[in-house]
Amino acid sequence: MKDIYSDRLRGVLSLLVLKTLASRGPLHGYGITSHIHVVSNELIRVEEGSLYPALHRMEQEGLVKAEWGVTDKNRRARFYTLTPRGKKRLQREEESWFRLTDGVRRVFRYA
Repeated sequence: MKDIYSDRLRGVLSLLVLKTLASRGPLHGYGITSHIHVVSNELIRVEEGSLYPALHRMEQEGLVKAEWGVTDKNRRARFYTLTPRGKKRLQREEESWFRLTDGVRRVFRYA
């Protein structure tokens, strides 16, 4: 069965990744997906097929930087860190997201 959130998630994946890195610091891909899954009370599951292209795109845009490191399980992995440009984008996107969701909430309340 297809996850009902997957289509909606595509539009906010970058925002979720930026917010995760801002709150948790450097993380590898599995750490990012795990954090989002746990914090969302298991409502959001980010698949690798969506995450890694998004991370690559965000790296090209200068929003995150990646460096090789070693995980807790002694495996090599790329660790992603938020850049100053990414912090600015996060702030703008977060404000925009809250305005949008507030507008949607108002329509549902009064429609």
